[in-house]
Amino acid sequence: MSVASIIPGPGLPLPPEPGLTPAEVVARAEAIAPTLVARQAETERRSYYAEDTHRAFTDAGFYRILVPRRYGGYEFGAETFVRVTMALARGCPSTAWMYCFGASHAVVVATLFDEAAQAELFAGGDFICPATVGPAGTAERAADGTWVVDGTWAYCSGAPYATHFLGHTLVSAGEGQPPAPMMFVVPREGWRRLDDWGKSLGLRGSGSHSIVVERARIPDRYTLPTHMSQYTVGADTPGHVLHANPEYAAGPLGFMFFEVAALAVGMATGALDAYTELMTSRTTLFPPIVGRADDPDYQDWYGEAAGRIATAEAALLGAVARWEALCARGPAGYSAEEDVRIATICREVVRLCWGAVADQLFPTAGSSAVREGERIERVWRDLSMVHSHAGIAVFLNKLANRALTQAKFAA
Repeated sequence: MSVASIIPGPGLPLPPEPGLTPAEVVARAEAIAPTLVARQAETERRSYYAEDTHRAFTDAGFYRILVPRRYGGYEFGAETFVRVTMALARGCPSTAWMYCFGASHAVVVATLFDEAAQAELFAGGDFICPATVGPAGTAERAADGTWVVDGTWAYCSGAPYATHFLGHTLVSAGEGQPPAPMMFVVPREGWRRLDDWGKSLGLRGSGSHSIVVERARIPDRYTLPTHMSQYTVGADTPGHVLHANPEYAAGPLGFMFFEVAALAVGMATGALDAYTELMTSRTTLFPPIVGRADDPDYQDWYGEAAGRIATAEAALLGAVARWEALCARGPAGYSAEEDVRIATICREVVRLCWGAVADQLFPTAGSSAVREGERIERVWRDLSMVHSHAGIAVFLNKLANRALTQAKFAA
């Protein structure tokens, strides 16, 4: 994307740095990432990243990468966001997870909601909106047409610094009909965060707290009669019409799994960084005693892991390029089959990364390198959470296979 393309039309807000480029924002993430390594334990104890890290992300423009330029965002798109997420995850998986799942849902809002809703939801410029896909709570239609939303939603990654919350609930679909999903967005003043995160196996610093909404009244334009993962592009989306950007013209499913895949690649790369240090600083345990970098077995373990991680990154960036090309074709080109196919590529990315860490790096690093708080131990815990995430272990492992086959052979 050229610098000129991020300049909005007359009367529209400018981003803080109108001349900022995608390459520059990625370079900022790569520069920040090493500083996060030493703060991993601190982040876990707090259960989210620090205020100064949040300010650094704000100043770097990270929370505006996916926000439309019409509303003061940079609109840099999927590849830039994926590269920033990978870089941050290489430094601190928890920090990257919290950032990614807070900032990524700008795409959902910019794609699916109408102009009136977007103008209000993006009014602050920076957009941090954790989301959950599991329906919870209740929503009742008020006499004035607004919705009264009430309930508690768990696993809201990104909650500590969030400006909004995107959730799902079930509403009446009429007499004799099963309840139907409804997606909604609640601005920050309409909810509160519980202090209930930090005791999980991994990702203890990911800010995945529960959010409580207590009888919040939200306008109908902040709701959609659908589930985020089930939105099917059959015609132009509101976002494509409004922003003339094909990346706001696709269903959110494929993009959702870019996020998890980017995190997995970054985490595995961080583990490989730690293993690289061991290769040059440690020796073998059994004779002949030589440096690990000179030992055939360690060479094999390192090479296997490095190859899997490199393949995973290439597959992810290839999937992003395919997604961008499909978006450019318009609704007719972005089919349900293509959407699920991209999701299954992301599944294989996660599998490659998990295999690199769990099969090659973690078992051979040595017991002192996998004590609690060591970098490889932490990545193993964090990546375990990714590997066992319902979206990966259940949806992509089983449901996506069937969905892809059904879409392929549908009459």
